[in-house]
Parts: sequence; structure tokens; C-alpha cells
Amino acid sequence: MKMSINRRQISRRSILAGAAALGLTSTLAACGGSDDDSGGSDSGPVKLTYWSWAPNMEKVAAIWNKKNPDITVTVSKQASGGEIVSKLITAKKAGNAPDLIQVEYQSLPTLVSNDVLADITKYAGDTKSQFAEGLWGMVTLGTDALYAIPQDAGPLMFYYREDLFKKHGLTVPKTWTEFAETARAAKKAVPDAYLTTFSANDPGLFAGLAQQAGGKWWTVDSAGKWTVGIDDAATKKVAEFWGGLVQEGVIDNQPMYTPAWNNALNKGTHLAWVSAVWAPGVLVSSAPDTKGKWRMAPLPQWKSGDNVTGSWGGSSTGVSTDSKHAEAAAKFATWLNTDPEALAALVKEVAIYPAATKGQSGDVLTTPEFFSNQADFYTTAGEIAATTAAAAWGPNVNTAYTTFQDAFGKASKAKKETQFDSALATMQSKTFGDMKKQGFEVTEA
Repeated sequence: MKMSINRRQISRRSILAGAAALGLTSTLAACGGSDDDSGGSDSGPVKLTYWSWAPNMEKVAAIWNKKNPDITVTVSKQASGGEIVSKLITAKKAGNAPDLIQVEYQSLPTLVSNDVLADITKYAGDTKSQFAEGLWGMVTLGTDALYAIPQDAGPLMFYYREDLFKKHGLTVPKTWTEFAETARAAKKAVPDAYLTTFSANDPGLFAGLAQQAGGKWWTVDSAGKWTVGIDDAATKKVAEFWGGLVQEGVIDNQPMYTPAWNNALNKGTHLAWVSAVWAPGVLVSSAPDTKGKWRMAPLPQWKSGDNVTGSWGGSSTGVSTDSKHAEAAAKFATWLNTDPEALAALVKEVAIYPAATKGQSGDVLTTPEFFSNQADFYTTAGEIAATTAAAAWGPNVNTAYTTFQDAFGKASKAKKETQFDSALATMQSKTFGDMKKQGFEVTEA
């Protein structure tokens, strides 16, 4: 999904238009090192601050610092999610945002619209070839600007208990129609179990499934007018599909990450899990007794023969508009996410799945212990990652996500497909209303 903008100058103004209406930006020219000389060539020792929530990121920065004594990067540990976004916006208003920022993909439009992130095209634009097209689209927001360098990816996949599938004669689904058939067969074979659950406590999975289906939740035109289309046909298809299976009773309706959910995975009363490439790390703690019993396959497709996935999670490295050393900061951000030694350190120390395609293979990515029965785990993961669809995020993702948790939480408890439909309509209405209230020029799809 790409926003319909072609020229970089127009795109920057489009994204900032709503924020400007609220007085959140001082001038349009303030955003982006590409339009002024504030981030020009750095001479002499440069000290940069990097806000990141990733564990052990300082160990990776230490490798850079040893090799680049004239550009020293200090990592400042921060909370993730909405907390770091709010803190960054506050810091920007005070004029003291850090040089470098770890940014989740869905938070990029919010930070761009609040003039936090600089356009680093002239410093790092030549790195495009090192990333899958879909991931690159998430850091350019579908424009010719570049607001961050992709760091890690979270392509969606299908995880299943290989032993239980064999025991009960279940078929690994290649399409969502087959997924529904497998869910029914699993319920028939093991009445007290489910194929998996629909969880309303993490909107990221639903967003990724809508992304795979072709959903376009936010788009913006060259004049700066946003369109909110969360209840588009593609996303309705996803909501009705899962709502129908929950109503039918062949998919559970319990939230993820709870003791009950952990127990279902560990005891085998949940036979599968639609998740991302980072799932093995969760299974280690959530289902410790199932080591070597899981297997991973590509996400089921809506149409037989298609080959596309969505993403759940992932982050990037951006440079703030407050940085006095944008060129040096962009140089570090590029090294961090493309240099072989840096990528190896990110895998080893930070335990991420690199966004750079060359970081998705090689000796450093050893088969997860939990998947000792699938030696080609990362080979398959790399092939899946390359098919990631681009996501079009908007400036008020937090509103959409909070509404999802409430509305879909009620719908899943009610076990009514019609309530899944109304929950999606609620997401649409509240997200649109919030953007209008904030002063964005916005319409509905």
C-alpha cells in the first residue's frame, strides 16, 4: 500500500499539513536535513545520543565507537510504544530531541507530523536496494522522502504443532479457506482444543492480517488531505472471517500472553499460532515443554497462488530534526542497519531479525533451538520476509489501536460475527473523528 504522492517536497508538506494547522510545526522548511544546511558536513569530534528500548544496543554502538572515534554514539535506554512517542514529541517542543531515535514503523507518521523526524534522503537514500520493497515503503511513507532506515522486520507466518498435526491428520493450510477447514477438522478431532485463538489484546496482529489482505487504513494525497479507510473491503473480509470462526466455535476467543494462553500452547490445546518471525522467543517461555514440536510455514493466502504476507512489529532508526549533526547521525543509522558486522551484532546482542536482506541469512542466524526439527527456518523466513506488503500508517495509530482493543475485545467475548463488523466500524469512526478533532484535513473512504 503506497500513498499517492510522488514529489518529495509535496509529500513532506502533506504529512505536516495537519500538524501545521495545530501549530505543532514552526515552518515547513524545518523538517528534514535535505532542505537546509543544519545537518551539513561535520568537522571535529561529534557526540550523538540515541534513544532506544532494545536490550544491549549499547554493545552494538560500542563497535561503532571503537572504529569511529570522531563520531561517538551514546545509547539512552527508553520505554517503547506510546511512551517513547509522547516523550519524543515533548522533547521536540522543548528543542532537545535526541540525535537518533528507534521508531516503530506505525509510529513514523505521528513523529513526522509532529516535525520530530528529519528527511535523510541526501545522506542515506542509496540504501534502498538493501531492503524489501514493502519495508522500504514503511520508512518513506510511500513518498520520495526517507524518514528512517529499517532496522528489524516482523513478517507474519503460520506456526503449528507438527506432532499434533500428524497425529490428527491435519493439513497445513495454504489458503484462508483451508485454514477454516483445518480449524473445523482440529475441533472435530480434539473437542477440547482449538486450532488457535482470536486475540483482541494486541492490535498489531490484526493490522498485519489486514495489511496482507490489501487493507489501506490511511492514505494521503498531494494536497495534504488524509483518508481513513480502516473499514475497507479488505479489512472487513479479515474481521468477518475471524468473527465467523469464533462464532462457529472452532477458534478460541481468549487473549494472548496470559497464563491460560501459555498453558494452551504448552499443553497442546492450541495447535497453532499465527505470529511473526520472533515467535520462537515467545514459545521458549510460554510453551517450554514443546521444544522441537513446532514448525513454521508461510501465512495462508486469500487467493490460491498468491505470495504475500503482512508484518507484526519491527522498528527503524531515524534522525531528529533537532540534531545539529544530521549527516553523522544518518551515517551511524545506515551503518547500524546495513553493515555486516553491525547486523551480526544486532542478531547476537539485541536478538532481532534484521530488516536488511543480507542480514537475513548467514551463520549468525542459527536455527532457533525450539525449531531444531526445521533446519531451514531462517531460509524460509527470508523468503517470506521478501513478500511483505507495505503498510500505510497514519498519524493517530494509538487511537485506532486503543479502540481495537476495546471494541474487538467486546466482540470476541460476545462470539458474534456481526459484532466484529460493528467493532471495525467503531474503529473507523473513532479514528476519523480523532483526526478531524486534531485539525487534519480528512475524509472517509
